[in-house]
Order: sequence, then C-alpha cells, then structure tokens
Amino acid sequence: MNMKHLARGAALLFALSSGAHAADKFDDKFRQLDELLPTPTSTRTASGAPGHAYWQQRADYKLRATLDEDKRAITGAGTVTYTNNSPDTLNYLWVQLDQNMFRGDSDNRNISTIPSRDAWQKGGAEGVKFDAMRFAFESRKFEGGFDVRSVKTPDGRPLHHVINKTMMRIDLPQPMKPGSRFSFALEWRFNIPEMNVLGRRMGFERFKEDGNDIFEIAQWFPRMAAYYDAAGWQNKQYLGDGEFTLEFGDYDVEITVPSDHIVASTGVLQNPGAVLTSAQRERLAQAKKAKKPVIIVTQAEAEAAEKGRAKTMKTWRFKADKVRDFAFASSRKFIWDAQGIKSGDTDVMAMSYYPKEGNPLWEKYSTPAVIHTIEQYNKYAFDYPYPTAISVNGPVGGMEYPMISFNGPRPTKDKKTGEVTYSKATKYGLISVIIHEVGHNYYPMIVNSDERQWTWMDEGLNSFVQFLAEQAWEEGYPAKRGEPRNIVDYMRSKNQVPIMTNAESTLQRGANAYAKPATALNILRETVLGRELFDFAFREYAQRWKFKRPTPADFFRTMEDASGTDLDWFWRGWFYTTDAVDVSIDGISEYTISSQDPEVEKALRRKLKQAEPLSLTEQRNQGMARRVDAHPELKDFYNEHDDFTVTNADRNKFNEAQSKLEDWEKALLKEGKHLYLVDFSNLGGLVTPLVLEIELKSGKKYIERIPAEVWRYSPKKITKLIVTDEPMVSLVQDPYWETADIDTSNNAWPRKLTPSRLELFKTQSGQNDMMKDFNTKLKTPEAKATDAATPKAAQ
Repeated sequence: MNMKHLARGAALLFALSSGAHAADKFDDKFRQLDELLPTPTSTRTASGAPGHAYWQQRADYKLRATLDEDKRAITGAGTVTYTNNSPDTLNYLWVQLDQNMFRGDSDNRNISTIPSRDAWQKGGAEGVKFDAMRFAFESRKFEGGFDVRSVKTPDGRPLHHVINKTMMRIDLPQPMKPGSRFSFALEWRFNIPEMNVLGRRMGFERFKEDGNDIFEIAQWFPRMAAYYDAAGWQNKQYLGDGEFTLEFGDYDVEITVPSDHIVASTGVLQNPGAVLTSAQRERLAQAKKAKKPVIIVTQAEAEAAEKGRAKTMKTWRFKADKVRDFAFASSRKFIWDAQGIKSGDTDVMAMSYYPKEGNPLWEKYSTPAVIHTIEQYNKYAFDYPYPTAISVNGPVGGMEYPMISFNGPRPTKDKKTGEVTYSKATKYGLISVIIHEVGHNYYPMIVNSDERQWTWMDEGLNSFVQFLAEQAWEEGYPAKRGEPRNIVDYMRSKNQVPIMTNAESTLQRGANAYAKPATALNILRETVLGRELFDFAFREYAQRWKFKRPTPADFFRTMEDASGTDLDWFWRGWFYTTDAVDVSIDGISEYTISSQDPEVEKALRRKLKQAEPLSLTEQRNQGMARRVDAHPELKDFYNEHDDFTVTNADRNKFNEAQSKLEDWEKALLKEGKHLYLVDFSNLGGLVTPLVLEIELKSGKKYIERIPAEVWRYSPKKITKLIVTDEPMVSLVQDPYWETADIDTSNNAWPRKLTPSRLELFKTQSGQNDMMKDFNTKLKTPEAKATDAATPKAAQ
C-alpha cells in the first residue's frame, strides 16, 4: 500500500472529524475578571481593601516663591523631605518637572498631529481656528520650562541629577533604606505661559482695559513622583493629558507678590495681620459664622486697586497638612467672598476669588456652589476634611488642586453698549464646573488614584458624583454627563477605545474618561444594583481609600465585595470593551393553555378559522349559483356539521383524560393565563438587564426587570417567557432609556414609527456679480463710528 496516500487519507479523515465535532466559539460575557486583574497581595486584598502590609511614601515641602509681575515669571526655592515607607531600598529618586511641557522641544509639541487634511480645507469638519494657529506659532517662540538652578543637600553639597524631559532623576549619595528620610534643596525659575495662548491647566490672563493680569499658578515647583507597590516609580512623561500622580505630605509655603495683590491658595493663611487690612480681617471673622457669603474684598476696593501698581512686595505664608499638591492664584483684580460651613467635625471656609468681569454671576453662584458640592459629596464619600475650599475665576476653564480650583465661565460684555449678560449655558456651565473641580478634592486629591495612568478613576467617578450633586441643585438641571441617553452618540461611534486605556492614549477624552464611566456608574446605581446597595459600596470604596492610592482592581473588587454582587460582566463590558447596548425585540408568539375540553377548544378553533380573511377567489365567487343550493337532496351529514363539531368520542376521550389528572393539574388547565415567547437579540454586544414595559388590553402598564444574567448561556440571542392575566397589546424594552441603548427603534413590539421633519429649501443662485460687488460702497472705521453715533430714525 502507498503510505503517502494512507497518510493523506488519515489527515483528511482527522480534519473532517475534528471539524464536525468542534464547538462554536462561545463568547462568555460572564467569565471572571481574574485573568485581567492583578493577583491580590498583602498590600491590596482580594476584597478591594488595603491590606495589612499597605504602605505609601511621603513628601514634605518647605517652599518659597516670588512672582515677578513685569516679567511674568516665578522664582522658587525650597526643601523636600522624602520618607521611604516602602519595604524597598531606593538608589535614586524621580521628580516631576511638568513645566518642561512648555519647552519648545517638548514631546507634547513634537508629537502633536493634525486630525486630517480635511481640517485644512475651507469648510472642513474640524476647520483651522485662529487660536490653534496662534498656538502653533507661539509655542515655538515661548521660552518655557523649568530652569533648575541647583539640586543640593541641605548643607549645600551638589547632588548628581539627570533631567529627562519632564522628569528628573536625583542619584542618592547612599541608598535609602526602608523607613529612612532624605532631604534635598532646590532652586528654580520659569516663565509663566499665557493661558489663553499656550496654557495647560495654569498661566496668566491679561486684561487690556486696565493693564492687569490674573495669575493661576500650578505645577510651579519640582514635585516628587509617586513610588508605589503596583507600579514602582510612576515616571511616565507628562504629555498634557495624563495628569498627576503625587504623594501626600505637609506644606509650608511663602508666596511673595506685589503688595496690592490678593492671594488665594491651598492651605490656611498664617500671617493675615501682615497681608490683610483690619477691615478685611474683621470681615473674614464674620464670614466664619455667616449664613450667606460675606464680601472680604469688595468690588469697589478691587477696582481701586486696579488703577495702581504697587512698587513694594508682600509675603503670604500658608500651611497645608496631608495634601498631595499646592497651587495658588494672585491678582490685584480679585474680589473675595467667604462663608463658613461645618463638614463633620471640621470648620471649612468656602471662598471665591474673581475679577469684576465675573459679576454678577460669580458673586451670586460661586461660593454657594462650593458649599453645595461639599454637602452633596459628603453623602457619597466622606466628610470634607480640609479647612478651606476655594473657587477662583481666571483664564483656566476648569482645573483642580487641593483646597483650590480654577474655574473659567464668566458673563460677556457687549463691546458697543457695555451691557453685561450671561447665557443659560454660561450660568449652568459655571455651577457645573465649580461642582466638578471642587469635587476633585475627593477624587483624586484624597482618594489618590494614579492620574497619569488612569484618567477615568478620578474624572469618571467625579463626573458621576457631580451628576448626583447637579440633581440636588434644582429640578430639571441641564446635566451633560450621567444620563444614559446622553452617551448613545458616543457609544455608537467608531472612533473610541475602552475606558481601561492609558490616559495618554484615550480617544474622545471627554466622552471616554468622563461621560462614559459616569454613565456606567449611574446605570449600575439605578438599573443593576439599586441605590441602597450601590451607595453603600461606593461610599465604602471612598472610606477605604481616602488618603491612599487605589487602582482599578481595588475599585472593582470593593464594589463587588460591599454590594455582595458579581459585577465582572459589568466591568468587562463597560470598561474593557467598546461594545454598546442594543437590544432588539425580534419576535413574539402568543399562547394560552388548552383546556382540553372539546366544547371549548373546537369552538375556539372555529372562531379563529372564521376570523381568517376570505381569499380573493372566495370574495369574487360570492353570490355564485351553486348546484347543492339548487338540489338540496345532495346534502348529507357533512353539510350539517363542520370540522369543529364536537362528537361523543371527543367527550369520552376528554372525560377519561380528566379522570387521570390530579386536582392541581385540572386547576392548571383552567388558569386562563396568556403566555408570550419573546425573542431578544443582543446586537450591540454589551449584555444588560432587560427593563420591560408591558401594556395589557385593559390599559394597565407595569415594569418587569430581568437581571443581565439572563444572557449568561446565550449572549447573542435569548427567548424569554412572559405570563400575563390578560392579553398583552405592547411590549417596550428600556422604556425610560436607562440602559444607553443606541437604537431604540427596535425596542418595541409592535414597532413604533419615528416621526421627523423634512425641511424644504429654495435653490440659491450661485452667480458672482462682480460688477455689483465692485460698486458696493466701502465701509471704513470712520463711517462705522458715524453710523453708530447717528440715531436709527435719522439713518
């Protein structure tokens, strides 16, 4: 026998047999996350809580900063004391130099790209804006970044250090043993970027009308990079999107500014007698127990200060304990108001700083929004522990630091009439951004997640609690993030990545890291767990991890541990994939239980037969002369009885069958229930609970909620039995749009029409009348001024 032929035949037989027995690939949406989450350790437990061996580093700062208003620059010096609480020996330290992002050769500038060539075409989807082109030019000219002038030991010995873009490595004279401390001194300087031109999260804003600036200063000193058990040194470069990963410590900071400036800062002012007037100190004391904000620096005082420019300097000293960062703002333009509130056992001063350009909006809403944030966030996390909470109006649209936030919205002034107004979007935009940025004190300033790695861990959680706080502000609040219906456009888009994507690699950052996780948590609270279970678990997470550094696994595990619910399917679908919710009702079959009584069943079958439409032939044959009608003798038994006549044999068979049934079986035949087999398809891939609105013939409506586990054996298609007391006339999946279903057109049975409007238009002439354009009168600035000064009637 030819062995080659035998081998080929055996191979073919094996292939056919293996193909015949191979199971279809099963996409288990409910498989556990163990394959993705890190193994629990003594520092991070399987329950999601910090372990008995949990540790974290500490960095204490004693800093001095001087603001050069004319040069718009900061000069700084200070001492950092680093405590190694880890079980590891360290040979070097990493320090963040985030100002280096503003260097002309920074990665932030060099890796930037144009979205598409279409953006450069006239009328392109993205377009090219003036400010974008100005940034492209000015970023090449601006001399930004840290000038690190010295790195020494406290006694003056130089320390070897290497600057790698936005990171600096300091080589230690000798290894740092576990439990040891090391101090080093720094001197530095940098130019402050103009926020509206170059800024990222900090900078200055110029006011041409009065020649003054507002300075919002952050990332202003070399800060210790974080070293922790799950990542070692977090020394990823700062590219602009991935924010900051920092260690807790105590700060003692002196800020020297022109003597007519007012300074808002992280921490508590230590020398009010040296920098505030007696009237301002008295007002500040009144504010501690006031029922509404007290003006500390009035608008009249701020406007008076705007007209001068001090030649002398003052030093403001602040202390802040157990914070991970420090920021401040300075300007002679600031109006300042304050109101004291109680947060648990802590006395808190809620304060706002803003120029006259911020009124009347800021005086009315800023400090109340700060207070509202603390009151609401305390419900879902923990009592706000810091002594101050500040909102500052300046060039930064929205940015957070411990105890202080920068918030941008303000009214607009009509250039012709001088009238000051604000839109609805500006009003609610201000309230929302203050809630959001003050809320960041909880996430990540206290629940200290790794922002450089996971944007969503602070932005997503904070956006979610922001949504809850907005609902408590007023009924019908126009919240943008949190409602499932608001995320569907993003969920059906193609240009997206999973939430669990590194901060610098996210696409559509606002939707990916803010809106989608906020919406997911809202669905988890309202639809999956319910408010009681969710709120307990969510608060437990905050309580466990305040003043510590959680990872995504700690959040996922805590939510499951504290709610007593397996949520791996939820985290996998919402956070690890780009699947969407799209559940379709594909078909419905109606059944009722047969009584088996021939008198009932045959009568019902006759009724159904009679309800069938006549065929076209039968309709056209109506009135036709028939032989049997003309010759009745042709009729017999079968002309008297139809197929649904009940016979004695039928009755005997029924009676015999009934005699064999138990009483409960007989009762079951008389139930009269209506049974519906409903076919559902999971078209979007993301498994979700079914929320079914059932409408009965009587007009009664009710909701039936079915857990997502209904998909566990068949994640693509399922058939579900629905039992009703009377006929069902309609069925709607997700009637309240609570699951973020991206296509509601397939959610109803029978299908519903979607009304829309058709806009008609006239064809416009596209001809260019050059002669008419040439003869048009030229408008000059002088002519415009004359027209503006002439009454309309005279014109």
